[in-house]
Parts: sequence; structure tokens; C-alpha cells
Amino acid sequence: MTIRVHLDRLLAERGMTLTELSERVGVTVVNLSVLKNGRARAIRFSTLTALCQALDCQPGDLLSHQRD
Repeated sequence: MTIRVHLDRLLAERGMTLTELSERVGVTVVNLSVLKNGRARAIRFSTLTALCQALDCQPGDLLSHQRD
């Protein structure tokens, strides 16, 4: 089973860059890139909350579960 991150889609829909998102949520561009590329092993609830607030979305808009 795999968790998919839809950060690219949400950024594109909102016309926002990864750098802009980084500034809004206080997470480095490198860490956001790791998340965006599906290499993150964990995410803090505080980071997830900040991402959802900055992107005006719900956690389910950002993450999904896919069976392998």
C-alpha cells in the first residue's frame, strides 16, 4: 500500500510555487520537495495543518491511499 502526495496538483491549481508555500508554512523547500516527490517517511500533524491552511484544502486533498 502506498500513500500518494498531491502537492504538485494543489500548487498548480492555486498558481503557487514551492518557494511561496515554503515561506507560508515555515518548512524548507528541500523538505517540501521530499514530501512532493513521495520520499517522505512521515509528516507532523502541525506541518499537515499548516499545509492545509496555506493551500485551503483538507488532508484528503493532499494525501491519498493507493493499493500496490
